[in-house]
Amino acid sequence: MTDVFALTADLVNRPSVSFEEAPFVDWLEGELRACDHLDVERVGDNLVARTSLGHDQRLILAGHTDTVPVAHDPEMPGGSNATARIEGDTMWGLGSADMKGGLACFFDIARTVTEPRVDLSFVFYAREEVAQEHNGLRELAEVRPDLLVGDCAILGEPTDGTIEAGCQGAMRIEVVLAGARAHTARPWMGRNAVHRLGGLLSALEEYEARTPTIDGCTYREAVQAVHVEGGVAGNVVPDRAAVRIHHRYAPDRSAAEAEAFLRELVAPHVEVGPEGGDEVNVLDSSAACPPSLTHPLLAELRDGYGTGTPVEVRAKLGWTDVARFAELGIPATNFGSGDPTVAHTKHEHLHRESIERTAAALRALVSS
Repeated sequence: MTDVFALTADLVNRPSVSFEEAPFVDWLEGELRACDHLDVERVGDNLVARTSLGHDQRLILAGHTDTVPVAHDPEMPGGSNATARIEGDTMWGLGSADMKGGLACFFDIARTVTEPRVDLSFVFYAREEVAQEHNGLRELAEVRPDLLVGDCAILGEPTDGTIEAGCQGAMRIEVVLAGARAHTARPWMGRNAVHRLGGLLSALEEYEARTPTIDGCTYREAVQAVHVEGGVAGNVVPDRAAVRIHHRYAPDRSAAEAEAFLRELVAPHVEVGPEGGDEVNVLDSSAACPPSLTHPLLAELRDGYGTGTPVEVRAKLGWTDVARFAELGIPATNFGSGDPTVAHTKHEHLHRESIERTAAALRALVSS
């Protein structure tokens, strides 16, 4: 039986910061091409390995190969978190939680489970930690969608060995409020656009989160002002002010419904139309994903197939690439090792128990 904890340390020691994943993917490719039971294809820095045993179901195990940049700190051993450092049953290092641990679980199964009970597709994709336009899973969906065909998918994002079902959608809008310039000595001759933000910001602060429960998972929506700008000069009444608003919305709403909600929320504080001059613009939007745990394979993961130990389930409040699978019509869930709250921090770490429990559940799910 593979020591997946030690395997994770090996992966952590192979750097793969976003846009610099190629050497790491080269190594993965070499290892997987040596496995006779796998068909391996590479698209850019994305790698897909598949079994072709003729089973009536295909499970996709997907994870991103990149990490955020190295954290440098002279007080840290070695001066950074670039390499793995093991103290007892805890491993410290960049990507240990997000998500070299998840990759280690999938990579081990790919190499060692030669006759799974369902066909498997292992999708190791690049550039998840940067803007979505660069996302390797998006690239595969656009240029080789045939490599993403499957009945359901498990994304190895860090969840500490629990299921974080579905994900909330994300949307950013910008509200631009108009005013009229004037000298601050005679402010009554103008209209202060920055002052107009007051009512809108108060409305955002008073927002009460909606908490819908979907298939037993309770989501918690959020609306936050994340950027404010305005002002001309120290003696000028400003004629423009803008606030960017970020909205996390539950998967019982579509992107169109989320946008309609935001527009309704800000409507009392904006004056749009030919005479108003205010604007409400959508900057970006990422769709939500439903829990999907009614799919037989994902339900078996939840119920502890092969282990007898059910897996704890909670809602995913952030956004992950399970939503991209949902857009392809593939039910998906988040399940991986590592504490998501330490991801991207300089003290990122992974506990042995977390990855061993996760690896055991995945291996039991796919083994004959």
